[in-house]
Amino acid sequence: MMTAMYDKIVDILVNRFEVERSEIKPDVTFEDLEMDSLFLVELLLVVEKELGVKVSDDAASPRDTIGRAAEVIEEQAAATTS
Repeated sequence: MMTAMYDKIVDILVNRFEVERSEIKPDVTFEDLEMDSLFLVELLLVVEKELGVKVSDDAASPRDTIGRAAEVIEEQAAATTS
């Protein structure tokens, strides 16, 4: 299922981190994209800054899929706005 959060994360990966859009799919892991945990920390910081979502550092790991990370970030976003 594609969500607005997933689309935003894809846009950030493409625009800020120069990942090929064609390589990004919900079931692709960050490891598949050769992104390590340090990269993920940077990604989560960008998500926080650009989307105004407070995200915990352990929200995603390199083995998580992009779809799963989007779900977790969406859940945290909902928790911070309620």
